[in-house]
Amino acid sequence: MDKETARKRIEKLREEIERYRFAYHVRDTSLVSDAVNDSLKKELFDLEQKFPELVTPDSPTQRVGGKPLASFKKVVHEEPMTSFNDAFSENDIRAWIERLGSYLRQETSDKRQEKEVSVSHVAGHMSLDYYCELKIDGLAIELIYEKGIFVQGSTRGDGKVGEDVTQNLKTVEAIPLKLPDADEVTRSLKHLGLHPSPFTLHPPHLVVRGEVFINRKDFERMNREQHAKGEKTYANPRNVAAGSVRQLDPAVTAARKLDSFQYAIVTDIGQKTHEEEHLLLQTFGFKTNPHNKRVRTLEEVFAFREHWEKHRERLPYEVDGVVVIVNDNKVLERAGVVGKAPRAAIAYKFSPREATTIVQDIKVQVGRTGVLTPVAVMRPVTVGGVTITHATLHNADEIERLGLKVGDTVIVSRAGDVIPQVVKVLPNLRTGKERKFVRPPHCPVDGSKVVRDGLPAGRQGVAYRCSNKRCGARQRESLRHFVARGAFDIRGIGPKLLDRFVDEGFVSDAADIFSLHEKEGDIAVLERFGETSARNIVEEIERRKRVTLPRFLFALGIFHVGEETAVALVDAVAAHRPIHTPRQFLAEMQQWTVEKLQSIQDIGPKVAESIRDWFHDPRNIALLKKLDDAGVTFEAAPRKKHGNLSGKTFVVTGTLASLSREEAKDAIRRAGGGVSESVSKKTDFVVVGENPGSKYESAKKLGVAILDEQAFLKLIE
Repeated sequence: MDKETARKRIEKLREEIERYRFAYHVRDTSLVSDAVNDSLKKELFDLEQKFPELVTPDSPTQRVGGKPLASFKKVVHEEPMTSFNDAFSENDIRAWIERLGSYLRQETSDKRQEKEVSVSHVAGHMSLDYYCELKIDGLAIELIYEKGIFVQGSTRGDGKVGEDVTQNLKTVEAIPLKLPDADEVTRSLKHLGLHPSPFTLHPPHLVVRGEVFINRKDFERMNREQHAKGEKTYANPRNVAAGSVRQLDPAVTAARKLDSFQYAIVTDIGQKTHEEEHLLLQTFGFKTNPHNKRVRTLEEVFAFREHWEKHRERLPYEVDGVVVIVNDNKVLERAGVVGKAPRAAIAYKFSPREATTIVQDIKVQVGRTGVLTPVAVMRPVTVGGVTITHATLHNADEIERLGLKVGDTVIVSRAGDVIPQVVKVLPNLRTGKERKFVRPPHCPVDGSKVVRDGLPAGRQGVAYRCSNKRCGARQRESLRHFVARGAFDIRGIGPKLLDRFVDEGFVSDAADIFSLHEKEGDIAVLERFGETSARNIVEEIERRKRVTLPRFLFALGIFHVGEETAVALVDAVAAHRPIHTPRQFLAEMQQWTVEKLQSIQDIGPKVAESIRDWFHDPRNIALLKKLDDAGVTFEAAPRKKHGNLSGKTFVVTGTLASLSREEAKDAIRRAGGGVSESVSKKTDFVVVGENPGSKYESAKKLGVAILDEQAFLKLIE
């Protein structure tokens, strides 16, 4: 992205984020979810990191919160209440540490303080450790105690000036109204294994910070009550907590049954680490989150975050990530603040269930019944822990309802960990280059006319389908043949799974099968799937990219070309030059005329015409090139030789214990024999494994020689 394009995108993002911020912080109204807002802010942050000269003081990355409402008394914070920059991946966390290290090295160099924290500490090694806190989805507050008595509570506001909500916070039982005396604090510290001597045990003035929130059960109870009264239900627990704290009547706040955790001490009472702050808060009678912990390495940070992302539903309250803080308060102080966020702390967010991305294209997929389904091809985005690139748009009417254009910024949702879908377009982020989706008048598979389903009583349906009733079914049969044994033999992709991939828009032709690694995240979110299943499928496909040329030719499903014809054709073609890729094969086959093809044994006029026509069809030419681009290559086929099986025809049926049916056929061909799929009087031998089926019965009726596996193995030695 060049600088001018980045500037325009940054301006659009700032306008939209500010609109959401004002509604959320000043009006207590959520226009979009926090996850969507975070996604846009992360995009803006990354662009400003890439083009720092475009950063301005009014950028959303340089500020926190909103203006206090006039109905509350304003409170000036002794120290600014900062927010956090966001990280969404391990790479983001490592980049944060690298930025922190660069700043501290420069700061150390400038002040020539060589005895300060070393570069190795900053890089995440040796003594630099971290404190991890669950990031509660609530409202940040500040509490002030004078001589051990709670005298003032305030909201964050714009970070410098908040709102006095003391009376409301007094209704929250988790917030102590009076601190314990020095003797009790001493006993508590000793119980926790800390010596009391470094700390001021009964400070005359104490400022602490924390979060007010509402538990899930109480949130659900409130919504049930709202529903019973016929009133509007609340969107999320965070809004309830914020609205409750800012009620003019403390009785209303008390009825909401709010909870609170405290997580920081602003006043210097001798604490040297963030971990000590949490322990001191406990001794002073504050409620702290028992799941928060000190960790020693970034790997432990990653493990902490991964654990709670998987188990957050077990918590009685909502969390949306982990706050990672450099544990050493000296480092925290030295690092300072950039914009309105501390350099030595960051919010490591969980994978959002909503995120923003850009629709790069809209493709039309043909289902097995011929129905045309538009599918959004999106810039990769992580939603609910997996990377998504596709989302079904259901039908053309859905595109019209959303007002969606190619190039639009959209919200993708995966609520309840179901299949992701586009739920909203953000038209304010348009550049003018977006284009309208045009429904194709002809089927993209076979070129037949597209018709719209009619419904009774003159109503029109929403489904468009190919007018050729066999179109979708024929496509499925072709794909099933491609992955079957004897062809690419891609195990694990059966008919039902292949149908699902086609319906979801992941596969429209055989070449798309070899690009499924790009859609691993899309597969993982399908019903009855998961990350492990998706990975296994992708790995199996990768293993099958290399195949013999006869199998490749057979897999293409050319009319009249069976396994033996494919072998005969490849033997003739490979005699001219070695062929290793689909493009090389295409170039060679386009030189073969019908007459030349008929010179090959067992290839007559109809078969020759079918082969010639297939390799000159534009769609088939495009398919071969696409397979080549996907990395399909050819391995050497077993060479046919004149051996003890020359002139003999075999049929292999049932399951063999020591080798697959395809391996058995290859062994027969290497020994000079031929293989057939059906039993006739011309068949010399039928090789029988377990569960042989009708071919075994046919052999007995026709008097064809039957070989068990042991006899067959001796024959091909």
